[in-house]
Amino acid sequence: MPTNKASFLKIIFRSVFRRAENLVYLLKERLSERNFIYFASVVVAITCSFAVIILKSFAHNIFLWANDINGFLKLPYINSLLPIAGILLTVFVIRNFLGNSLEKGSSKILYAVARKGGIIPKKQMYAQIVTSSLTVGLGGSAGLESPIVITGAAFGSNFAQKYHLSQKDRILLLACGVAAGIGAAFNAPIAGVLFAIEVVLTDVSIAAFIPIIISAATGALISKVTLSPDTILNFEQTLKFDYHNTPYYILLGILAGLTSIYHARNFQKVEKFFGTFKNKGYRRAFFGATILALLIFFFPTLFGEGYESIKTLTSKNPSVLLDNTLLENFKSSEWVLLAFIGVTMLLKAFATGLTLGSGGNGGNFAPSLFVGSYLGFFVAKTINILNFTNPLPIANFTIVGMAGILSGLFHAPLTAIFLIGEITGGYDLMVPLMIVSSVSFAVSKQFEKHSMDVKTLADKGEVFTSDKDKNILQSINFYKLVQQNYKSLTLLDLPTEVVAIFATTDQKIIPVIDKENELVGIIDFEDVKAFIFNPNHIKFMSMNEIISQPKEIILFEDKPEKIMKLFQTSKMTTLPVIHKSKFVGFLSKIDVLESYRQRLKEMIIE
Repeated sequence: MPTNKASFLKIIFRSVFRRAENLVYLLKERLSERNFIYFASVVVAITCSFAVIILKSFAHNIFLWANDINGFLKLPYINSLLPIAGILLTVFVIRNFLGNSLEKGSSKILYAVARKGGIIPKKQMYAQIVTSSLTVGLGGSAGLESPIVITGAAFGSNFAQKYHLSQKDRILLLACGVAAGIGAAFNAPIAGVLFAIEVVLTDVSIAAFIPIIISAATGALISKVTLSPDTILNFEQTLKFDYHNTPYYILLGILAGLTSIYHARNFQKVEKFFGTFKNKGYRRAFFGATILALLIFFFPTLFGEGYESIKTLTSKNPSVLLDNTLLENFKSSEWVLLAFIGVTMLLKAFATGLTLGSGGNGGNFAPSLFVGSYLGFFVAKTINILNFTNPLPIANFTIVGMAGILSGLFHAPLTAIFLIGEITGGYDLMVPLMIVSSVSFAVSKQFEKHSMDVKTLADKGEVFTSDKDKNILQSINFYKLVQQNYKSLTLLDLPTEVVAIFATTDQKIIPVIDKENELVGIIDFEDVKAFIFNPNHIKFMSMNEIISQPKEIILFEDKPEKIMKLFQTSKMTTLPVIHKSKFVGFLSKIDVLESYRQRLKEMIIE
């Protein structure tokens, strides 16, 4: 009976799904291209919002359950054990259900836009939800926002693929999914729009704003209706800006920029360390998760996203963060609390690195807000304890600090400003948000050219999201443009063969190779045209007299920017390509520029 019932439900589900598909195809036929994109942006936002609801609700309920247990045990034993279970379960799912591979981090979205025309694998529509809910929901010290934006981007990309939309529409819907994810996760539609444009899309027309705005607004609306205010990060107290505190906000901005660099570099060191492990399965996961468990034992606020502790820092009694810790008996000491906050802030980079490096899934968006709030609290509390000035508003500095680290880590100052502005329920702190975010961004940019998400890809020469020209060049497969049908000669051939090739083909360059197919030299028509068709002259010449060496040679492994530089320095329009010392063919600058023009046309989102 249960089997028959399950089969019946399966048939109904398939029927409903097919009807929905047919309806979408009908709408595509009836609606204009632009109106169909508006419709698609709503569909993508709704599906992404459900992913946010699942992830946020699961993580929040696990946090509450763990705290209830801790209240009984009086020590964070459960908080320490749960992340081990979560990371091991994540590795189990990846190894057994996801083909032993999972693309982590929002940098994969940038790579998909720059190199794959916005194509994201189907499994990303569910893989991120399952794995990040296990990792972060069970206490892994990372964030859910990165998995959320990847899921949203995957929904947008695969919707476009399913209904055969163009590449530019595919990238646009990908961005819509990202905007909806951020909008739903924080109930912050403006921040969702800005994040999609500032981080994912670096070249977009005004018209493209409309679908992105629709998606962000839809995601935020669904989040507002369905999610409890306790589930997402928000602040209800009234915050005011006192211009007398401006120097201290500038100081916070400088420290936020430096802390961003510290966090990014140490996180990457930990990830790189785990990348050297020969056994990348359960042993690595257990090793990393055990160290993480020890950190959470001594510093329980490292458990999970950490949003509850951020709210506690802005409350009137932040010392409750020491509850159920080994320092609980020292709650009355401001210096003990300050030291706990400072050390926790510095350890967050290692906790997040351990979580993701050992095999868990999550992102650095929530950790950046965590570190920023702790830094803001630490700065304001220290100045107040030392009595340098009139008491600073600690809640203000705690909140503004989040924008500083977010701006410094992701090089997205506009997103940082408006995100914090939206989650505080107003814009009374707009001036300090602008000061701290811009100063932090400037300091971070001085030491790190690329944001944390982009740096790894940029080091490999795979993506440069801040430079449209490099983005397009990176997306071109140069070696598909190599012309391999050139007629070649050897040193043993007669010069009359050169005459025959130039007279009967369109070739302007003849490669001269040896028996090992290695390039000996070239014969350039421009160099020999003065005498090559003179029979009396040519019959007395040898091949060695008419060959020359190419001004530059392209190696098969050369990166796009180097190839373009070789064309520029040589002032040649055609250059030979060598792979493992063997001659492959010639690459034409004209072909590259034509491919660039086509890619530019495809990538401009209107």
